Amino acid sequence: MNYVFDPAPVSTVAVHGSDERIPVRRIFCIGRNYAAHAREMGKDPDRDPPFFFLKPADAVVDDGATIPYPPQTENFHFEAELVVVIGKDGKNIPEDKTLDHVWGYGVGNDLTRRDLQLKAREQGRPWDLGKGFDRSAPIAPIHPVSKVGHPDKGAIKLTVNGEVKQEADLADLIWSVPEMISILSHSMELKAGDVIMTGTPAGVGPLVEGDTCVVSIEGLGDLTTHIGPKE
Repeated sequence: MNYVFDPAPVSTVAVHGSDERIPVRRIFCIGRNYAAHAREMGKDPDRDPPFFFLKPADAVVDDGATIPYPPQTENFHFEAELVVVIGKDGKNIPEDKTLDHVWGYGVGNDLTRRDLQLKAREQGRPWDLGKGFDRSAPIAPIHPVSKVGHPDKGAIKLTVNGEVKQEADLADLIWSVPEMISILSHSMELKAGDVIMTGTPAGVGPLVEGDTCVVSIEGLGDLTTHIGPKE
């Protein structure tokens, strides 16, 4: 095949304990999936149908990376999240079959230009510029299901320069991993390499140049991100 210009490199995330990497197809994110976080964002937690947004695949960043403070924001936030990687294609997946489609789990950080996101929300516009900017999806190496099972409880914590900012339990998710996968699969076919970021607990807040942010999930290890100066 002759391309007009060279295709972009495949975006990938690491596999824990291996030199293999997972090609990333899409990154789905769910909004306000912990009750306390919904409240701090000025919304009532409820069981209305969940909503999702996407980040581009090339927003992924490895553990330990230094990320420049992004442009066009004065309110750059962290969001600790459990990450799910789909390893088997499927559509209209029944909830009791969804976990058969999961390849593994990891630790993520849904970095957010909060001022741009809130402005877009107030204007009834999409969140893309607030959520889907360059290097906005740090993800630690993924643990295969064969090694860690399907975590549905366990501590999730985020620190900035050693100070705890977020702390909760995976059991506090409003919409469980099986529910999220089933709902998404009824909207579009999920395919191997799709990634789901499952929502953040309360306590989101700003990062500044020089900060070190660490997300930890029980049984899945840590994700460390350093914030560098603006480019």
